[in-house]
Amino acid sequence: MIICGIDEAGRGCIAGSLFVCGVVLKCDIAELKDSKKLSQKQRFSLLDTIKENSKFHLVKKDSKEIDKYGLSKCIRESLLEIIDNLCADRYIFDGNCNFKINTLETLIKGDNKLQPISAASIVAKCAKDSEMIEISQKYPQYNFHNNKGYVTKEHIESIEKYGLCEIHRTSYHIKSLDKSIFNLG
Repeated sequence: MIICGIDEAGRGCIAGSLFVCGVVLKCDIAELKDSKKLSQKQRFSLLDTIKENSKFHLVKKDSKEIDKYGLSKCIRESLLEIIDNLCADRYIFDGNCNFKINTLETLIKGDNKLQPISAASIVAKCAKDSEMIEISQKYPQYNFHNNKGYVTKEHIESIEKYGLCEIHRTSYHIKSLDKSIFNLG
């Protein structure tokens, strides 16, 4: 049975893109586990092994798309694109929501239970990390190379000091920030 494991990176970010990846492994890769349980160095060292031993499809939805269409629609479109581009008997997404896609199964904490989902988790996280490291060079004041666009105390303080940059998601609401910063009224 061919399984396509699917996971995402960047869902909870306030800056940068969302990456959703589907992976069909050609063989087992012993070192695979949830990307959050690996260091950035470990993830990147596994990336080439995953790419060499799988078929994968990576979808990127940037902050403008997320603001325009919403996170749920962007995730759903990404999932459908992966299903259209990878041939498998089963498609299993990490989490508990199938976004109303009948052919999509879900598995809570799947990135730690199923190798294809672990591989998808690593590919998506490496793509997210690479994007944020690159963007950090343009916007060093936000420390994106460390926070990767996620909400941290330091990131919030940078937004309060410098405002938003072009890759921030204006649709994301942070209670501690002035609503006018995110154009919310």
